[in-house]
Parts: sequence; C-alpha cells; structure tokens
Amino acid sequence: MTIDEAQQAIIDEFAFFDDWMERYQYLIDLGRKLPDFPEAWKTDDNLLAGCQSKVWVVFEMRDGKLHVDATSDSAIVCGIIALVLRVYSDQTPADILRTEPRFIQEIGLSEHLSPTRANGLKALLEKIRKKAAEESGA
Repeated sequence: MTIDEAQQAIIDEFAFFDDWMERYQYLIDLGRKLPDFPEAWKTDDNLLAGCQSKVWVVFEMRDGKLHVDATSDSAIVCGIIALVLRVYSDQTPADILRTEPRFIQEIGLSEHLSPTRANGLKALLEKIRKKAAEESGA
C-alpha cells in the first residue's frame, strides 16, 4: 500500500465515527494491535525526546524500505503510533520525505490532541523523516 493509499484508508475509517469519544476508543483499539515491542528495545537510546509519555522507536532498512517499530506507555499514544506506522513504515525513504502526513489534519486529530501529545506526534514524525533523510543520503 502506498503512503497516499494508507492515508486515505485512515481518513475513510475515521469518517465512520460521529464523535471524538468514539475516535479515541478506536485509537486505543489500534494501539492494542501494535506488534510486540521487545523489552530489550526499551532503552534510553531508543527513547523519543519531546514526548510527555515514554515513546520508543527502532528503525531497520529492509529491501530498500524503512521499517519502523514503536510503542508507548500510553494507550492513546500507542494508537497515534499505529496510525503513523501504517502510513510510513515499510516505505522507501524517498516516499517518506516527499509525502506530508495530511491524514492528521483531515481526520481532525491535530485539533483533538493535548499540546504535549501534539508535540510528541511532531517529534515522532520528525524522527522518521530524519531517519529517512539519513538513509537516502539527503
């Protein structure tokens, strides 16, 4: 699935919900479905700066695509991570760098996050873009 297709799928899914309480519950459900994140990866080196919650991120290049694993100690943050990973994990660095995360605005997520969660989301997106730039040599 391309980045644009993943973003559109998320936008379509969130359109089914009438209010933000339902959307938050959906985010929590998505977070519960994140792949297992080994305890050994929960190190200070993998800890994302700029988040109120603890967020750990690990990268690996696989067949020219940037694979991202991440988790948090917060249920809602895990849901946000799940959305970001659906869009950007297992995409080429070039595709990551040329595609803005429009789904965040389109589903209304940016207006419904606390300032600290919004900062954390921004930090996660910046970390992914920075790693993509490193891997692409940009």
